[in-house]
Amino acid sequence: MASSPPVVLTIAGFDPSSGAGVTADIKTIAAHGCYGIACIAAMTVQSTQGVRRVEVVSAALIAETLEGLASDMDIAGVHIGMLGNADAVRAVIDFLKRKKLPNVVLDPVLRSSSGTALIDDAGRETLISGLMPLADVVTPNVDEASLMAGLAVTNHLEMKGAAEKLHRMGSRAVVVTGGHLKPAVDLLSFFQNGELYQEELRGEHQQSNSTHGTGCAFSTALACNLARGKGLIKSVMEAKAYVAVAIARGQAIGKGVGPVNHLFHLDEKSNSFER
Repeated sequence: MASSPPVVLTIAGFDPSSGAGVTADIKTIAAHGCYGIACIAAMTVQSTQGVRRVEVVSAALIAETLEGLASDMDIAGVHIGMLGNADAVRAVIDFLKRKKLPNVVLDPVLRSSSGTALIDDAGRETLISGLMPLADVVTPNVDEASLMAGLAVTNHLEMKGAAEKLHRMGSRAVVVTGGHLKPAVDLLSFFQNGELYQEELRGEHQQSNSTHGTGCAFSTALACNLARGKGLIKSVMEAKAYVAVAIARGQAIGKGVGPVNHLFHLDEKSNSFER
């Protein structure tokens, strides 16, 4: 019998277009050789053209789902995405405090790229004050970092200032993603032996309309890499490289901003399944 892959749990919303949310996360987890399990925290009505409606799952159902999964499987990593409101955030906080799971990556989903709020104000505050300190890594984009830190974030220097503020607010390690900045740059910020390290990770703009779900793909890939025992820096670098290829290999799906190609590695292998 083959050895069991690392189990990675994603707690996030459901995107019926599968560009983001739990279905996209499951694809990313599979692409990294891990086994994905999921807890849906919110239902959305959306397509590649934007989010139309959000319905948050009850905190009791979230708690019951998480308890059932954790009692059945050894979870090697956790990805947290859209939660929707304060009750959902508190359910996840209680779960993490009790289970003390490893390799927790928090992608603080605050609003959609089309501008729709994806968490209420109380939920955002609870996420910052109670959930962020429980995560091993938090991965805001520049807009989310600005909202969380209360600072303008428009360039690499301001990214560093926001990351330092998030550390003071309880974050252990931070990756501020700035793929749309010019030049494109992400910032990795973490402490080692009591000293703050900040490393700029430069990239190239991808000429593609398939960019929906990049934040989900990056943070989920990061959780998978950590679950596979890779160090923080290597995990971040490989997650960044994965997203770059997933964008470059994106396919024209839908009438709006299409999804990244989470399973691009299957393109070369597709012929092996043909009879």
